[in-house]
Amino acid sequence: MPLTTTYWLEHAWLGDAVEPGVVLEVEADRIKAVRRRETPPAGAVVLRGFTIPGLANAHSHAFHRALRGTVQVGSGTFWTWREVMYGVASRLTPETYHALARAVYAEMALAGVTSVGEFHYVHHAPDGTPYADPNAMGEALIAAAADAGIRITLLDTAYLSSGFGAAPEPHQVRFSDGTADAWAERVSGLKERAGVRIGAAIHSVRAVPASQLATVAQWAREREAPLHVHLSEQTAENEACLAAYGCTPTQLLAEHGVLGARTTGVHNTHLTDGDVTLLGSSATGTCMCPTTERDLADGIGPAVALQRAGSPLSLGSDSHAVIDLLEEARAMELNERLRTRTRGHWTAASLLRAATETGHAALGWPDAGRLEAGALADFTTLRLDSIRTVGAEPRLAAETAVFAATASDVTDVVVGGRVIVHAGEHTHIPNPATALSQAITALRA
Repeated sequence: MPLTTTYWLEHAWLGDAVEPGVVLEVEADRIKAVRRRETPPAGAVVLRGFTIPGLANAHSHAFHRALRGTVQVGSGTFWTWREVMYGVASRLTPETYHALARAVYAEMALAGVTSVGEFHYVHHAPDGTPYADPNAMGEALIAAAADAGIRITLLDTAYLSSGFGAAPEPHQVRFSDGTADAWAERVSGLKERAGVRIGAAIHSVRAVPASQLATVAQWAREREAPLHVHLSEQTAENEACLAAYGCTPTQLLAEHGVLGARTTGVHNTHLTDGDVTLLGSSATGTCMCPTTERDLADGIGPAVALQRAGSPLSLGSDSHAVIDLLEEARAMELNERLRTRTRGHWTAASLLRAATETGHAALGWPDAGRLEAGALADFTTLRLDSIRTVGAEPRLAAETAVFAATASDVTDVVVGGRVIVHAGEHTHIPNPATALSQAITALRA
């Protein structure tokens, strides 16, 4: 008989409203029942504050966490930042990647994240030679997520070209399988298991030749797997695509069968009106990563127009300039306020859905992201009495969470019925900050 644990939530977000005194009965890895009760039942685990579904980090490059601080020195563009990133990528091994990702995913857990979409393209040894296990790097990431107690959707990425058919440059050869067929053969060796989904990714239209896009899309379609793609992050990519193929990146993806309800475009920053229509009409998702997009001076994408057109919005911390999904949600709204000089483009409830339910769905976890019977028992509790959150009425807890709280306000995290964070401490990894420091120091040695 599966063990049942009863939680009493002082305040909980049940989709559109904040409810006081909510009881969750959790059986195995799922929520068995949700009901109202003003006082805690005998024996219940009491979670003070505001409990929401677990946060979904829909776009991550775990090794970019080693860049934090370093790439904020001086000036430059996305393209100069990329050269520094390549230097870190060149020093990764399966062992050092596991150590780094384990600590990064622990940081995510402490920030309330229960699922991560890892956009993974560092596949081979630095000279391009496959490891004895061709998926050693991907398996290192999967093991790291298990250690940290969070779900992972490994978005194994096809990265075949340095740009529109050109051969990979020396620092890119470890990313490439040579052809999309070879990529598909390798990634087919990865297996799903508890807490693990295997998805696909097209790094970008510059990194996968047009003739090979359909192979990646077909692999994902046959498996009903998530398919993600960096899309129109830079105007230079758009201009090069127009020169090479006579169309925008979005049009190119549409022509080769990449768009669709299981596909998510990451960034979607520099789009034409026609691009927005194509993405929306095909129900292709949009993952906005505002803290990275502002850190790299990428620009502000047309998130409002995309959502209105039919593109579901999710959020990611991408390069991990910070890891704080509440900040990503807040930044999406505040960026739009700066761009339009008007307020209130999304409600707090809409922004929380982007950070939870829609993000989990984009990662292949459609049964996560809601506090309801039958859903996965993934939830996160935030303080309402911290120096940042105290003062507002509890009925405004959603607004407080989105517009005032930070990752530091997370107290408790449950993933699949297992307590991963309690009282602000990770229950599986002692002193994650030390682990992160050691992992980054080892990469720099």
